[in-house]
Amino acid sequence: MTSVKIAAVSYLNTIPFIYGIARADIRPDAELLLSPPSGCADAVRDGRADIALVPVAEIPALPDIEIFGNHCIGAVGSVRTVVLLSASPVEELREIRLDAHSRTSVALARILAAERWGVDPVWTPLEDYVGVRPEMGVGYLLIGDKVFDFESRFPQRYDLADEWRALTGLPFVFAAWVARRGTASGTLEQLEAALAYGVRHIPEAVREDGRMAHAEAVRYLTENIDFRLDAPKRKALELYWEKKRRYAARRNPG
Repeated sequence: MTSVKIAAVSYLNTIPFIYGIARADIRPDAELLLSPPSGCADAVRDGRADIALVPVAEIPALPDIEIFGNHCIGAVGSVRTVVLLSASPVEELREIRLDAHSRTSVALARILAAERWGVDPVWTPLEDYVGVRPEMGVGYLLIGDKVFDFESRFPQRYDLADEWRALTGLPFVFAAWVARRGTASGTLEQLEAALAYGVRHIPEAVREDGRMAHAEAVRYLTENIDFRLDAPKRKALELYWEKKRRYAARRNPG
């Protein structure tokens, strides 16, 4: 029997999932791989993982996989850790520098720029975070735990989940669980139970993780992150994929 490899994101918002998996009897040979969001998609694509928490922008292009279960990384209100930070109002931005750790958030920012903010900036990759500082006309798309360090330095802050909801009236899904077709149903059922267990024990998961003040981390995971992959979020997924395809086609005519 080959081992089962599970890839998940190494951010604060996955603490409940990791906590649940660590306590579950999924399979004695199961292996957990931790990486940034884009790395999880790459792990599935190149065969290093059988099951993964994948940024939703990547899912349509992954071969032989399917979404499973009722858990995700989503938001029904402010997500807090996917933001556009700037010194200028968004309508005045001439350049947006992109955190490359999440292709989902990059595509979402492009959609919002066109349909919500009405800007057509120059998009440039953010090579490192040393130079992230307020600069007129420049915005920074930042994701993940690093947002906690940078958010107070900028006078303008745009939460991308809030902006998506203002545009569409829907929640947003940043990452969903996928598995290779043919993965044993028993394994998936055990993993789904492990994820549910972790979500039910957020305070304990935060206490064990210890990377952030307990009360603040619990508040973030219960007020900003919504782990249910429900009908409104599935509808939001389809709309996001539709809009992403539209703007990808505009950038790559023919």
